[in-house]
Amino acid sequence: MTLTREAPPAIPEAPALPKTRRGDGWATTIMVAPATVLYTVMLIVPVGLALYLSLTDWDGFSADPAFVGAANYLDLLDDPELRRAALVTLLVAAAGTAGLNLLGLGFALLVNGASKANTFFRIVLFYPHVLSALVVGFLWSAILGTNGAVNNLVTKWGGEVLPFLSDPAWATVTMIGVLVWAGFGVNVVLYLAGLQAVPHSLIEAARIDGATRWQVFRNVTLPALGPSVTVNIVLSLVTLLKTYDLVVSLTAGGPAGQTQTVAYLILWNSFHDARLGFGSAQSVLLMLVTAALAFVVTKLRRRGELAVHQ
Repeated sequence: MTLTREAPPAIPEAPALPKTRRGDGWATTIMVAPATVLYTVMLIVPVGLALYLSLTDWDGFSADPAFVGAANYLDLLDDPELRRAALVTLLVAAAGTAGLNLLGLGFALLVNGASKANTFFRIVLFYPHVLSALVVGFLWSAILGTNGAVNNLVTKWGGEVLPFLSDPAWATVTMIGVLVWAGFGVNVVLYLAGLQAVPHSLIEAARIDGATRWQVFRNVTLPALGPSVTVNIVLSLVTLLKTYDLVVSLTAGGPAGQTQTVAYLILWNSFHDARLGFGSAQSVLLMLVTAALAFVVTKLRRRGELAVHQ
């Protein structure tokens, strides 16, 4: 008996790619042009102008800025106000990023389920972010100031005035707390999006194997939230490094300049002291430091995500 081997089925040919028509290139250019122009005008041009002004001694009013080269950058090295503001900014960025992400993840886990109550609480948690930072600062200043609502109640009950905004240490902690209160709603939303993407089958399999809620969170949910954690940390860090509007309305940089951030100092030097060239040099330095920190944090987080999945 002779066996015959059947020929393998023919592999279908890949469909041919559509040919690019002559007008497609112009159509793409026209559609991309508004975004390109907006990006150039709103980002590229201001950055280039800041770089140029940082090399000049300009007060913002004279017609011809005096070119001074790297003198402004050399002055930055001997500026005690900038060193103090840099320490305050780094403290705000580090503590604020931790607070935003811990609260954001915690509340996201609490309101993750689909219910009317969770929908209501999501709106409540996000609402502070809708308010202007200036409004938030004035609001909390009226609550926590020396003659604010809290201290009026404390003194009425026989207590002493609490220096929320009059003591340097208290003012710094208060400012960080207000920043976290005003901003963690965004982190809740981003973490909720990440939680919705966690495969429910993995959670069910872990529960069937006898894992506790903490074990499920640590070994299943948290590793799956790796990209969300990275995005939240970077966004929080970048946002807090350029904090100035809440400082203006909450503490005005006081007491005695102890809550001045770098961004606040840039505006003060540029417009109050009419040293726009020096302020531009500070802004360039802040931009470079922010970009470097964001790059390093992203790289470290990516390595951590890869280590978890290996």
